[in-house]
Amino acid sequence: MAYQQRRFGGSNAGGGSRGGSSFGGARRGGGSRGPAKKYIHPSKFINKAVAKADEVVYESKHKFADFAFSARLHENIAKKGYITPSAIQDQSIPSILEGKDLIGLANTGTGKTAAFLLPIVERETGTQTSPTVMIIAPTRELAQQIDEQFREFAAGLNLYSALIVGGVSVDRQLRDLKRRPQFIIGTPGRLKDLINRRYIPLDRMTTLVLDEADRMLDMGFLPDIRDIVNGMPVERQTLFFSATITPEIQALVNTFLKDPVTVSVRTSETSEHVEQTVIEARDKNHKVELLTEMLKGTDYEKVLVFGETKFGVQRLSDHLDNSGIPSVAIHGNKNQSQRQRALKQFKDERVRVLVATDVAARGLDIPNVSHVINFDTPQNYEDYVHRIGRTGRAGASGKAHTFIDIQR
Repeated sequence: MAYQQRRFGGSNAGGGSRGGSSFGGARRGGGSRGPAKKYIHPSKFINKAVAKADEVVYESKHKFADFAFSARLHENIAKKGYITPSAIQDQSIPSILEGKDLIGLANTGTGKTAAFLLPIVERETGTQTSPTVMIIAPTRELAQQIDEQFREFAAGLNLYSALIVGGVSVDRQLRDLKRRPQFIIGTPGRLKDLINRRYIPLDRMTTLVLDEADRMLDMGFLPDIRDIVNGMPVERQTLFFSATITPEIQALVNTFLKDPVTVSVRTSETSEHVEQTVIEARDKNHKVELLTEMLKGTDYEKVLVFGETKFGVQRLSDHLDNSGIPSVAIHGNKNQSQRQRALKQFKDERVRVLVATDVAARGLDIPNVSHVINFDTPQNYEDYVHRIGRTGRAGASGKAHTFIDIQR
């Protein structure tokens, strides 16, 4: 496979393809365009991976058996094979059990979902009031993952949840709400809609979890979150999880939390540990040829390919599938069940390639991704870091390739 890694000086060449073929990312339906793409110099897509050898392994102060959970909850934890807590779990669970507000600074994939679910499930066991817990996440996929973990932890404890997300029929969600579940798990837009329509009462809420708060702000959900939180009782426990603390997030913390405990297990950006190279292509069709040839290589075991548009992503996935490379796609034109099915096929390694728009870069925990390939360059460098952060996780090595125009 002849792709070229180069070092770039002051070239003013574009950071992505300009062509407009049917595989492209340039077109948007109805002629409307999103935010202007920021120029990223090609040199930003090249990095020699830094070894992780010097990272200190965290030594947990507790075992899961040490926490003051009910016998049934301990059974459910054991069924999942959990013995020793991760850093975020070890340091957060005691404070959450004590009812304290908490700021958890942690990367995706560190076990933070169990860190907040387990102590809340313990406290809610036996409660008759509902709903009392609201968990807000930035994406449908992350909300679904939280709900799935909740159901595993809460098995046999007479606790129920309603998953309230966009992209699926509201009728099922309304039926779930009629069961008066203790846990409401969802995304800001659909939650706000059903709150405004008086299907979700907020007056008895005792616990609020904001998961991946930085990403919710990035996605423009701040007004919805403020509206939701303003309708809740002042006396509540608030748990706030984020990968970063920006001035905007600090302002939210000051508004929503009271005397919070801060637990920081944030590690350096994953991009430092990912081998990053560029691949030069003449146009979109040339990119497709190169990508197809690459993916026939045996070292491309579990590959996440990012494209810019829903249309382009679906066309590319179909092309790969028809070329004998098992592939599925995730994008905004897929309904929730289709997206979940595609994600499960990829996680279970029934397909080797997942082609996605940036919706898959945020909040998803996809283990053992060997390569991230940027078929289309992202909108900005922050999105690039989120994309390639899907590989090189938990001590594993990872590789990222980015297609760019041939540099003249």
